[in-house]
Amino acid sequence: MLDEISELISVEDFPTARFETRAYKKAALTIATLQEPIEEVYRKGGLAALMELPGVGKSIAAFIEEYLKTGKTKKYDSLKKKYPIDIGALTSIQGLGAKRAVILYKKLGVRNVDDLKKAIEQHRIAKLEGFGEKSEEVLQQGLAFLASGSDRVIISVGLPAAEDLIAKLRKSGLVEKALVAGSARRMRETIGDIDILVISKKQEEVMDFFTKLPEVEKVIAKGPTRSAVRLKMGLNCDIRVLKPESFGAAVQYFTGSRDHNIEVRQIAIDKGYKLNEYGLLDKKGKNVGGIEEEHIYEKLGIQWMPPEMREARGEVKLAQQHKIPRLVELDDIKGDLHTHTKESDGANTLEEMAEAAMKLGWEYINNTDHTKSEPVARGKDDKAFEGILKKVDKLNEKLENEGKKFRVLKGAECDILKDGSLDLTKKTLEQMDCVVGSVHQNTKMDEKQMTERVIKALDSGLVNVLAHPTGRIVGVREPFKIDLEKVAEAAERNNVALEINSNQRLDLSDTNIMLVSKYKVMFAIDTDSHRTLEYSLMRYGVGTARRGWVEKERVINTMNLGKLEKWLDG
Repeated sequence: MLDEISELISVEDFPTARFETRAYKKAALTIATLQEPIEEVYRKGGLAALMELPGVGKSIAAFIEEYLKTGKTKKYDSLKKKYPIDIGALTSIQGLGAKRAVILYKKLGVRNVDDLKKAIEQHRIAKLEGFGEKSEEVLQQGLAFLASGSDRVIISVGLPAAEDLIAKLRKSGLVEKALVAGSARRMRETIGDIDILVISKKQEEVMDFFTKLPEVEKVIAKGPTRSAVRLKMGLNCDIRVLKPESFGAAVQYFTGSRDHNIEVRQIAIDKGYKLNEYGLLDKKGKNVGGIEEEHIYEKLGIQWMPPEMREARGEVKLAQQHKIPRLVELDDIKGDLHTHTKESDGANTLEEMAEAAMKLGWEYINNTDHTKSEPVARGKDDKAFEGILKKVDKLNEKLENEGKKFRVLKGAECDILKDGSLDLTKKTLEQMDCVVGSVHQNTKMDEKQMTERVIKALDSGLVNVLAHPTGRIVGVREPFKIDLEKVAEAAERNNVALEINSNQRLDLSDTNIMLVSKYKVMFAIDTDSHRTLEYSLMRYGVGTARRGWVEKERVINTMNLGKLEKWLDG
């Protein structure tokens, strides 16, 4: 309570505010570190005993006495009435102090962590004066960090951090080769640490350079060939300097999951070898395959496996049969079927979204602004969509006149309502090229009700893509209850693609992708972009698809525009 008062007073503008802030903070620290309960101190010596405590003066002693006698205090109640926010939880998030928390409450009605999550999801903070996109990104990272119990971060936060470290190592000129291994290389949806492998003749210089990087909060261990640090972002990071002849073996060893590595090592044993992080050793102890990772698999007579597959889910057996599939790649993507603009809750105009997509070499995007049941996202009704569709037509005409081979598809992210009906009329939806159906509200339904709701929408014949099918947000929101196999059956018979959302949702997850892949369903890997910068998230959707063993031929937005249009027409 004293801590909360300290935070709330810090946003006030009166002469003694700064002094009171420090006083309440100091008193809070004193009481938190007492060797006996504050009630016991008061019972023994009353108000005088309280005032003997370090940092507790007359007014704070009176405050404590009031609380101990009545269970509440006028000062706290007055501040909480003025600022009805969970200040303790909000200020525990990196990038959010008391003053900014109060601004979010006044401007956006953010009272607690859940409200903050919604504001970030709807990209309202990015539009707020004094905040912007970077602040929203920092808060999103802070939430992901908080939700993971401070020991795991989402891949879209962890992998860029690892790649920044790799870039600095390469730029230093001290390393000949550098690579991120571990769960980050496997593109797991969250990572708990970072593994970096390098080749260098200047081992000690590498260790000195790495342990002194500004990203490092604490050096856990430092040796001639291996160091471990705690990064300021909250992850541990290990770096190993290897000899060229062992690099491939180390990459193999530090990439695969534990169970995957056990299976591969057993194959090595069966063939008379010993496999470890130093190499593939024959019976005489000679390293016969440690230079390149591919050489190890070749020597063992098995097919090389993409890192994303190395989770001991049957990939080793497929590799023995040389039946590893050709997985979808980022370069296969021809466009994005789930994007938002300023017409609803996006940050960019339709023209800006199209221009950014063209720069990526894409052939199309699908404009999918929210529908009216999402008022917080400025969702539009049928009449408003008439105007949006005309704007799309006008832009496409302009692009064609300019000789640009790019098209904006007419669409919407149409809410699937509680009863399974759609949030726009059939007349409006039939004018669209690609309708993305999604569930945003009433997510606490039981599995049977939710499944029936979604299937009814798919059976309408008006939906082309089912967005984020389980409604989850990694580290923020659990998936709702739904029978994905029954949904997949409905998607198959109605020619509806299931989305792999590249944003913080990563939904479908890799395991759910594998679950539904036994049905003849297609997938759409989308960014759900609300600004042009979020197109870069496509790599994480592709990574998730690869973890689910998805091949290019099963992803509708790997099709060129002509082929996609035929597929959408059924």
